[in-house]
Amino acid sequence: MGSLVVGGLVFLCLSMATSIGLIVRARLPDHHLNAESKDVIRLATAVVGTLSALALGLLIASAKSTYDNAEVEMRTAAARVLLLDRVMAQYGPETDKARQLLRELIEKRLSRGWTAETTDEPSAKALGEYQDIESVQADLRSLAPKDAAQRSLQARALEVSGMVAETHWLLVESGKEGLPWAFLTVLVCWLALLFATFGLQAPVNPTVLSILLVCALSVAGAIFLISDMANPYVGLVHVSDAPLQSAIERLGKP
Repeated sequence: MGSLVVGGLVFLCLSMATSIGLIVRARLPDHHLNAESKDVIRLATAVVGTLSALALGLLIASAKSTYDNAEVEMRTAAARVLLLDRVMAQYGPETDKARQLLRELIEKRLSRGWTAETTDEPSAKALGEYQDIESVQADLRSLAPKDAAQRSLQARALEVSGMVAETHWLLVESGKEGLPWAFLTVLVCWLALLFATFGLQAPVNPTVLSILLVCALSVAGAIFLISDMANPYVGLVHVSDAPLQSAIERLGKP
């Protein structure tokens, strides 16, 4: 489900909860909303409000951590690709085919996107990315080093290519995690309860209604950011592929 859709649904849910509170207020007898009753309602909702604030803070921190880790992963992957290319260049012209395969791998990654859903999709003309990196490793293993220096460079190239392959599989596994939907659902229920009590206590006038709608929009915006940052390679708030763009400009150079 898209982040904008999630944010929009949360906004509708909170707006409906506020409307329900306003409707119930109009139908309740006056003594149900006297000063003592409102004090009890405020105390009860303060508990739910505190829990909601803690849960929202935890989700934002978790999403931000996921986004930061993805950003580091992108830079690390680009650095490893460059290192692998330079090690193969030092080995000699025997690695030209492997270097070309590596460049094609990065071009494919940039065209398909940095997502677990697209990175392993084979097509009529292209293999999955894991097969591409395995082809690079197969070429490296087929090399016949002539001296100790080339043996050392071959071993180093295989080690770095293994790191690149490991980064790929980590992306595939971590891409299945996503949002803790059960946690998010409970949070939205708490928030809906809070906004219902706001409507229950609020006088019906344009100023109050505008403030409540702005608050609902603000909370929905926070949920949108959580959903978007929890999927850091897609959406409006996504990790830049600038490190890979910079890397591909350097690949294949002598």
